[in-house]
Amino acid sequence: MTDTIVSSATREVVIGFDRPFVIIGERINPTGRKVLAAEMKVGDYSRVTADAVAQVQAGAHMLDVNAGIPLADEPAILAEAVRLVQQVTDVPLSIDSSIVAALASGLAVYQGKALVNSVTGEEDRLESVLPLVAKHGAAVVAISNDESGISEDPNVRFEVARKIVERAADHGIPRSDVIVDPLVMPIGAINSAGRQVMQIVRRLRDELKVNTTCGASNVSFGLPNRGGINSAFLTMAIGAGLTSAITNPLHTEVMQAVLGADVMMGNDPDCSRWIRQYREPAPQAANGGRRRERGRRRRA
Repeated sequence: MTDTIVSSATREVVIGFDRPFVIIGERINPTGRKVLAAEMKVGDYSRVTADAVAQVQAGAHMLDVNAGIPLADEPAILAEAVRLVQQVTDVPLSIDSSIVAALASGLAVYQGKALVNSVTGEEDRLESVLPLVAKHGAAVVAISNDESGISEDPNVRFEVARKIVERAADHGIPRSDVIVDPLVMPIGAINSAGRQVMQIVRRLRDELKVNTTCGASNVSFGLPNRGGINSAFLTMAIGAGLTSAITNPLHTEVMQAVLGADVMMGNDPDCSRWIRQYREPAPQAANGGRRRERGRRRRA
């Protein structure tokens, strides 16, 4: 089985088929967050660091860091965000940008083995991102689309993933360092989107033997009670073989779904993590101490 190892300066996370599911916190992303975007653009990273700490406290194993702000100096902003997040938490990071110069700047300041998010199947993207990943000894997210766009045919998306894995190998990047994103589409718009992802994930696990991730929240876009849909999706995707996801750990129903799926998949031995999270505290006595049952001797 395949293990993908990423690390910070002091902590290592392993993503693998028979391991607990890895949550990559999604909130350090200014897309759709106007206040965060405005703050980052003027050099205010207080919300970035607060979000980093909150996500780790909620159970995130890694954090995605994105600085995609229109008309801003994305390479400089991403590097500073990466540097500051690494000061307040020790979890590994996913360095997220569509701009190669920004990925390079983030990797330049990163301490550890990062996850680069992302590379697609377009020729120019492959030949600009993969050498950068190889240079820094990083792992990379491979997104299953190319010059033709995002296909609704799971077989086409699988072949794009295969192409990226093979091209990564040409650059000395082992398949264990390639995590494939099969692309989750909004199920409110494409009714078969869930089945498509499950089919691709199974093939990626069984045939390509690579780990997988996705932007899990995409599946519920445009629907009410998004947390409920996200939770159902993640539980089923984990059963199909998904090994990580970029999602919001502050949503308790999502975290509960992931922990429960780990139990069902046998990746939480003795249900110990579930018990630690959800066991009710011992009742407290009136004086603040734990109530103790005291046996009494019966007199004859």
